[in-house]
Amino acid sequence: MAQFFKPQKATQTKTKREITIDSLDHEGVGVSRENNKVCFVEGALTGETVLAQPQQSKAKFERLTTVKVLNASAHRVKPFCVHFSQCGGCSLQHLELSQQLVEKQHAVTQLFNKFAKIDQLNWQPAIESAPLHYRRSARIAVFYDKVKRSFNVGFRQKGSKKIVDIGQCDVLDIRYQAVFREFSSLLPQLKNGQAITHLQLCGVEHAHLVVRHIAPLAASDIAAIERVCLTHQWLLVLQGQAGEVELNDLAPPSYQLSEQSLRFEFGLDNFIQVNAAVNQQMLSQAINWLALDKNEKVLDLFCGIGNFSLVMATNALAVVGVEGVESSVQMAKHNSALNQLSNTQFYCQDLSQDMASQAWFSEHYDVLVLDPSRTGAFEILQQLKLKRFKRILYVSCDPVTLARDSQLITQAGFTLDKIALMNMFPHTGHIETMVLFVKR
Repeated sequence: MAQFFKPQKATQTKTKREITIDSLDHEGVGVSRENNKVCFVEGALTGETVLAQPQQSKAKFERLTTVKVLNASAHRVKPFCVHFSQCGGCSLQHLELSQQLVEKQHAVTQLFNKFAKIDQLNWQPAIESAPLHYRRSARIAVFYDKVKRSFNVGFRQKGSKKIVDIGQCDVLDIRYQAVFREFSSLLPQLKNGQAITHLQLCGVEHAHLVVRHIAPLAASDIAAIERVCLTHQWLLVLQGQAGEVELNDLAPPSYQLSEQSLRFEFGLDNFIQVNAAVNQQMLSQAINWLALDKNEKVLDLFCGIGNFSLVMATNALAVVGVEGVESSVQMAKHNSALNQLSNTQFYCQDLSQDMASQAWFSEHYDVLVLDPSRTGAFEILQQLKLKRFKRILYVSCDPVTLARDSQLITQAGFTLDKIALMNMFPHTGHIETMVLFVKR
């Protein structure tokens, strides 16, 4: 009988081992180096020695999870949330709040050194907010387990698509603290509770609650949800597959910028900053850093509903805002009219595409403001003749793409003048940064 050689599958060692952590990366994960391989250790802090369990091994890196802390950092604290070990949300609760900023600043510095070849950064004081109940918007998942015939209402588990059943979340707006308890109790009582897939929270001047459902809800189900919302003064919006259906003739959601005396209205599908206190400070800092005068024209790219544009318009000659989402552009125009501003123009354009033929592209500007998504602004920065600007303000939600894009800006003859963290998401690995570049 012929025998055929079958190569054995490569096996990965699962042996736990001691690792000493050198630093945290830009996502708040512990970093060490062993045998020319980078080790990323979830749950470990700078300076700690931990017992770690390997999870994934590649040629140049390895991922591990902390099993036991053998030598704890002086900055390690007890997480405030009972769901910390499971929920994938606030991954840095075990690190002292002030040290979170230290680690984030260090991570950004390292990235600028790597990508932009800048090793000296003029760090300014970080923008901060209250560490709890700061989040005015969130998306809560609803999952029906057909086997157990039960509902999970909560957030994704760490490193998984599974939904952790949450009792309460202390970073959410205080007005929503009962939402998990109420819907965990309510959903099993509904005739078609399985049709509900998400709850969207938007706590601005009023506390909106959007119930997303993939099949029609019975009249009795809607009545039951309305009763719960009425008890907690949540303004209910039902959103099925055909689009939003507003109940009780709701006014558009809105927020105020008290320091600039501006009011913004928006649709529940539009992006707004989740941390109101940081958003206000961020905009005030932007105005302070740019020191605009009434003769200057601003180009605001990735302008959204006009969050930066309108603030700039109160201090500059004119502002042109460009955004890729049509509904956001319409809201930006609406908000400009709402605040009686006549020196703004808004355009809907995909800024990853060729913009050279667009009328706004070749106009004269003094200042460039960028507030892109996590993918950054690389494509549009490559197209713009950056030397025509006097100052560039870059607001980033991803330090990797920020550092990458900054190289393009400095190569065009700009100096990094100021940089500051904006702790938009305390207790998480998310890093928000503001950078001012000035022409050399």
